[in-house]
Amino acid sequence: MKHFQNLLYLILSVSILLTACDSESPVAVEPIPVFSTSELSGGETTIFDASSHAFSIPAPNLSEAALEKHLEGDVEFEAVFVTAPAVVNPGLGPIYNNVSCINCHSRDGRGRPPDAGEGLVSLLFRLSLPKTEDAMGGKPPTPVPGFGRQLNNRAIVDTNPEGKVKIEYTEQTLTTADGTRVHLRYPNYTLTETYQPLPENVEVSPRVAPAVFGLGLLEAIPEDAILAYADENDADGDGISGKPNYVWNAIEQRYTLGRFGWKANQPTLRQQVAAAYNDDMGITTSLFMVENAAGQSQLTEHSATPEVSDEILDVVTFYVQTLAVPARRNVDNPQVKHGEQLFAKAQCASCHVPTFRTGILKGVPSVSNQTIHPYTDLLLHDMGPGLADNRPDFHASGSEWRTPPLWGIGLVQRVNGHTNFLHDGRARGLMEAILWHGGEAEASRQAVEQMSKAERDALIAFLESL
Repeated sequence: MKHFQNLLYLILSVSILLTACDSESPVAVEPIPVFSTSELSGGETTIFDASSHAFSIPAPNLSEAALEKHLEGDVEFEAVFVTAPAVVNPGLGPIYNNVSCINCHSRDGRGRPPDAGEGLVSLLFRLSLPKTEDAMGGKPPTPVPGFGRQLNNRAIVDTNPEGKVKIEYTEQTLTTADGTRVHLRYPNYTLTETYQPLPENVEVSPRVAPAVFGLGLLEAIPEDAILAYADENDADGDGISGKPNYVWNAIEQRYTLGRFGWKANQPTLRQQVAAAYNDDMGITTSLFMVENAAGQSQLTEHSATPEVSDEILDVVTFYVQTLAVPARRNVDNPQVKHGEQLFAKAQCASCHVPTFRTGILKGVPSVSNQTIHPYTDLLLHDMGPGLADNRPDFHASGSEWRTPPLWGIGLVQRVNGHTNFLHDGRARGLMEAILWHGGEAEASRQAVEQMSKAERDALIAFLESL
């Protein structure tokens, strides 16, 4: 978009100059606007659109062929699956959480927990059993017999859903140094109406659907650039000890660096997409051919061929790799600038690293060699007992989470109609999300608690500019 805008200004300027040559008096020429690099959150993939469609626009630097592939992926991302046999999009279930990608990632944005009386739409629950002694040390979560690794709360006709979830909140009040009272809500989850009894020691982890724009840029960050921020034993003594998660790469058949998911438990976007088809919709691909209902007596049939082709998997992966990143706004606003200084002073940038340079992502030149501002290090950090799900995932402990990117966070209300943040959406605004931070972020949270109201407002203004 920036390139198109600059080109338009250039064409207009040249036209005015040519007109001026035939005039006796000079004509004033408007200068071509100059965008600061801090505005270009996604480098050349940045778009200047702050509307409700800000997360759903293709990267402006795509070639004509790449744009066509992106749009094909867009169609498949929105495809609704139905029960087999069917002419179009068969294979749903027999158990599932949703019927399409877009239903969880509305407008390619952020999900939320259900309101009172609503069912689960963009919040799911991972399940596992405690790891045995010999399964520790970077192994995947242990599936629950009869349930697998995820609770599927919906099912096709004549099949039982695995169960439902009851969510209740209790309020906690935190008082900042200047006397401001902030109400935090703590969620309590109860699994109900399970089709068969769950083990008493089952581990449960809620996860809201994250936004999917800018993911190709994150995939293109060189591994050594990410590992440069790792400090697992806190050798520098700053209290921050980012840790990489090494997870099973089903494509390469080895353990590689995890980048995606709330605990960085997926190594590539192709695997992330294939896992979502399988876990969330009961759709098999060549990467995951086993139905998510495997091991259940109600799984009566199993397709010998993938229910989604490699071609569809490819274009959907390309779609999420090539969504544009919305530009920052109000970067010259004094309050925003002050908030940025406070963000750095509170050491928030130690985990939410502002800037990376991408390398080359094969087949996706639009995201290669870009200077980006995602505000994440893609590493695991211990966030303390308040946010712990107590469910290990490969090398991630029960209190460790991957630093989520912050770009676009100020547009969530406009795009998705809510301001729910954190892995389970418990925070009803950015300040609540900040004040839930603990563990390695305890000092940063305390710094925010000590700020004046004007300083906290500035901090929020900065975050809302991203």
